[in-house]
Amino acid sequence: MNEKLMRKINNLENIERSPAEELFQFVSLNKEDKLLDLGAGVGYISLPFSKYVDEVIALDFDEDVLKYLATKAEENGMTNIKTLVSDFKDLQLGNEEVDKAIASISLHEVQPISLALSEIYRVLKDQGVFLCIELEKSAISTGPRVSSKDMREEVLNAGFDHVETFYPQTKLANQSVYIVVAQKNK
Repeated sequence: MNEKLMRKINNLENIERSPAEELFQFVSLNKEDKLLDLGAGVGYISLPFSKYVDEVIALDFDEDVLKYLATKAEENGMTNIKTLVSDFKDLQLGNEEVDKAIASISLHEVQPISLALSEIYRVLKDQGVFLCIELEKSAISTGPRVSSKDMREEVLNAGFDHVETFYPQTKLANQSVYIVVAQKNK
């Protein structure tokens, strides 16, 4: 493994954040669910959520990081995590293929975000739930950010309804976090 990749993995593994299981209050999982983890990275969502669903599709554009995740899953005896190298704006999945989709601190990097949200809507089954965790845009933001207001608007424009926004007390890298929960109803 090259040094740059090792640094990236180390950074992703050591981000100070709440346990992924805290997200269960925003999305209910069923044993027969197929879950899409967008921007899966080293498995912050994929690994713990895999215990509660039939299959996790861990999607990321970085093939090397996904290989690391696959190895980690295998070492832990997790056989229901499938990795997929893909662009958020052109998901290599069929229509209405997944029950739940989660994007954790990843959509802010996609331009235009509307294409990614349209793709998420497309691959979700009817009644499917989309959970978006992002960093709030503020005066101290570094790097690209999408405000919770703009994200909510984009999610609604993509066709989702029953859109709710939550503002947990949790901070990530000393930045405020928001959570958007949306449902696809045809």
